[in-house]
Amino acid sequence: MLYDVTHRTTYGYGSDVSVSHHLAHLRPRQLPAQQVDDFQLLVEPAPAVITERVDYYGNATTFFSIGSPHDCLTVTACSRVRVTAPALPAPSETLAWQLVRDRCASDVLMPDSAVGEFRFESPNIARRSVFADYAALSFVQDRPLLEAIVDFNARIFQDFKFDPRATTVATPVDEVFKKRRGVCQDFAHLAIACLRSLGLPARYVSGYLETLPPPGKARLIGADASHAWYSVWCSEFGWIDADPTNNLLPGDRHITVAWGRDFSDVSPLRGVVVGGSGHTLGVSVDVARVAEETANGRE
Repeated sequence: MLYDVTHRTTYGYGSDVSVSHHLAHLRPRQLPAQQVDDFQLLVEPAPAVITERVDYYGNATTFFSIGSPHDCLTVTACSRVRVTAPALPAPSETLAWQLVRDRCASDVLMPDSAVGEFRFESPNIARRSVFADYAALSFVQDRPLLEAIVDFNARIFQDFKFDPRATTVATPVDEVFKKRRGVCQDFAHLAIACLRSLGLPARYVSGYLETLPPPGKARLIGADASHAWYSVWCSEFGWIDADPTNNLLPGDRHITVAWGRDFSDVSPLRGVVVGGSGHTLGVSVDVARVAEETANGRE
């Protein structure tokens, strides 16, 4: 599938900001099943400094600094991305989850142990026995890992309610677990907490999801949103994505931007400002499927 993605973030400040510094994770990743044909980042007002680099996890990041007074900041990222569905193994063909866990805990350096850093706690995710107990219903003795993941995803989907008013970006996983409600970021953090509590490597993935309007309804421009899911290490099959919010293994409708230990590693936009006296925030995301003939005409 070919997509045009527009992600616009607008800050309005109560008074002039004299200087601001920002870090963005907005350029989608180049992956075997995902190619970025075009990417443009527009910042208003124009920054005095703007640089790009690749971070520790291989994500493209953009740093920019604005040195003139401003009471509004708009950051618009425009991407054209080609996505194909990844080839996934049959869930029953994956190794038993305990074997993967033990391989990743090995002190001998090999592909499994190299991802072991994703077994540990991170700023937004703690390992707790209560999370391990919740996951254990899916991860029974000798069950193939991906088979357990499919069942685990379904349980989160059934047990937790999507409720954007129940949490904020700073809500702890413990509170999400107690409330049994939240949004995609919360469910990704919860799933990762459960898997790490079992000793399995899991990482946080940020990106976009093409949403489809109800039958007979027009698609609303700008009504999409950033999305989050997680990846679990499946040994010889590598990292496999899982989306508990939608109870599926992502195919060609998920667009990957960045991954890390949790949201704190891949926030789309963060920064520090001097002045401003408070702010308002507006975010709009539009994920539009592009017909190949349209794309060829544009090229």
